[in-house]
Order: sequence, then C-alpha cells, then structure tokens
Amino acid sequence: MKGFERLTYRHDGEKGNDMKAAERIKMVKAMEYITRQINDEEVFEIWLISGVADGDIEYGDLTVKAGDEDEFGTYIDDEDFGDLMQTFLRVLQAAYKSGGLYCDGVVSEEAKV
Repeated sequence: MKGFERLTYRHDGEKGNDMKAAERIKMVKAMEYITRQINDEEVFEIWLISGVADGDIEYGDLTVKAGDEDEFGTYIDDEDFGDLMQTFLRVLQAAYKSGGLYCDGVVSEEAKV
C-alpha cells in the first residue's frame, strides 16, 4: 500500500523505525481479553488452538511489564503476529455469526445472516 511501510520487530532491541514490542504485547493482550468474552465455546476453542494457548497470558491484565517481551516473543515476531491478528479476525467473525460476545451479564445481539 502506498504510504504504509512494513513495520517489523527485531530481537536485537533496536527501535529505529521498528514497531515497539510493547505495542504488539498490548495488542496480543487485548485480543486475548476480547476473545475470552466469546459466547460460543466451540468458537473460543479455535482461539485456544490457533491463537493464544490457554494459560500463556494472565487473563485481564492489559498492562505491559518488564519481562513481557521474553514471554510474548513467540506471538510478536512479524509472521506470528500477522497470523495471530488474522486468526483473531476469523474468530471474531465466527463469534458474530454464532453467539456474539458476553460480558458482565450482557450478551451482544446475534448476527442475522
């Protein structure tokens, strides 16, 4: 796309034009938080299998802490991060069609496909 440069994450700690690891970690935590609100267990299991494995991330903690970069390394490399975002979108699309989201006693309206 014109006007957009490919953002990369490098393990060598260089920041330069590279996207900071903290931003990717925040995104992974946010995706995990949202998918845990899916109101269809079978759809949520897709996330556990193809997205973030159960127990890899402390649920509900969206802050980025020292040491997170090592813990999240497998999720924030360029290819893995792109795949994770794609999986997240596919899971949300399936959730939209099957049961929506559930949070604090409120269920989103199911899609009328």
